[in-house]
Parts: sequence; C-alpha cells; structure tokens
Amino acid sequence: MFRPSDLQQIYIGFVYNPDISEYETFLNSENVEAEIRGVEVSSFVSRISQIPEVRSRMVELQREIGVFKGIVMDGRDIGTVVFPDAELKIFMTASVDIRAKRRYDELRGKKMDVDFETIKRNIIARDIADENRDISPLRRAEDAIVLDNTRMTVMEQMDWIRGIIRSKLNEG
Repeated sequence: MFRPSDLQQIYIGFVYNPDISEYETFLNSENVEAEIRGVEVSSFVSRISQIPEVRSRMVELQREIGVFKGIVMDGRDIGTVVFPDAELKIFMTASVDIRAKRRYDELRGKKMDVDFETIKRNIIARDIADENRDISPLRRAEDAIVLDNTRMTVMEQMDWIRGIIRSKLNEG
C-alpha cells in the first residue's frame, strides 16, 4: 500500500562503475540500474509519475542532486519544471524508430532479453502519456535549443553540444 510519507525515506544516488565506464543508479544504497532500464518498469513510469506526491518528491531529489550546478541531467521535465533557470537547456529528440533501436541495442548490450516492437510500443505510449499528463508534462522549454539527433552518432552529438557550450561561454 502506497503511503506518501514513505516517499521521504527514498534517496537516489549515482555511483560511477569503472568496470563499465558508466554511472549506475542507486535507490537507498541498492543498485537498481538493471531494474529501472527494463521494459517492465518503463511501462509504469508515466502512470507513477502522475501521482502528485511522487512527482513532488522526485523534483525535490533532482534539485538536491543539481544544487551545486555543473551537472548534466536528462528527463522529460528537467528544463521546464526541475531546473527552469538552467544556464543551458538542450531538448533532444529523435524518431521513434531510432529511439527504439537505440534502446533495444542498449538493453541487448546488457544481455537483457527484449523485443524491438515491444520497446517501440512502450516509447510511443510513454510519449503520449507524458505529453498529456497534468503534472509536469513533456514540453520543450521556450529557451531550449533543439537537437534532433535522429541521424547523428554519439560523437556527432557530443561535438554539436561542445559547440553550443563554447558559443554560450563566448557570450558570457
């Protein structure tokens, strides 16, 4: 049974794992990286994030993580709700097919048994739910720079972002 008071006992952290050269997500000191990346959890994220108490606690936790700035964060309401005053906002987008392929490849690379069409349907359903939810809907912030990375490699994206950062630094 869900009790809003339980949310105050939840803490999220990120720990760098040198074996895989990536940060992993921890929930109350337990590594939950594999669980949160699976299709099963993805299919519930939009519904759970519509619970006002859950959304409020998540925003609070995300703001704690970013309190000292110098952080790169992604999420569907980061630039509009969590950090509306961020110095730089990039709204990344790509076609559904490309996003599904990237997700499929990521999960297969982690030895997870996944189905491409299931992932694609999940992405479409999540987009629709997130764009239409009352609390913190998926929106591009007015001051965000759009990056459609459908036809870009990771390195091309990084070069593009570095260029934007250099431009911003030269402005200030």
